[in-house]
Amino acid sequence: MNKYMNEAIHLAQIGMRKNAGGPFGAVVVHKNKIIGKGYNQVIATNDPLKHAEMIAISKASKYLKKFDLSGCELYTTAKPCPMCLGAAAWARIKKIYYGNDYKATSEIGFDDKPIWQFIVKKPSSIKIKMLQIDKQMSYKLYDEWKKKNDKTMY
Repeated sequence: MNKYMNEAIHLAQIGMRKNAGGPFGAVVVHKNKIIGKGYNQVIATNDPLKHAEMIAISKASKYLKKFDLSGCELYTTAKPCPMCLGAAAWARIKKIYYGNDYKATSEIGFDDKPIWQFIVKKPSSIKIKMLQIDKQMSYKLYDEWKKKNDKTMY
């Protein structure tokens, strides 16, 4: 078994057995060293953002003191949900190794299909109305950003 996936599985077991959240664990690896670890803590923290991948990515960024993790790999016990995949993409992670696929994850009660459908604008069970308001003021904010000389792009 891959040692990094083994660690992700071990973390998932810890979190699951503590009833911190679902059976999910993740590690971020940089130059053959684990620099970020996480297990699902949604239940323990009452925070829907506390997925294993999100925690591991956050810890890796703190460790490297940068938001660009392009030299890193993510090992996770399940194929990342839309939020975690988005976080990995924003972190510039180029390779993700996962254990369970979406079908297996759905079969244990974690079904991301409605979220994926919502993202690609297909009918789904998620009912979130999105309305654009205060367009001019929001555009002014972007205009200020465009003119800002000391900005850091990410």
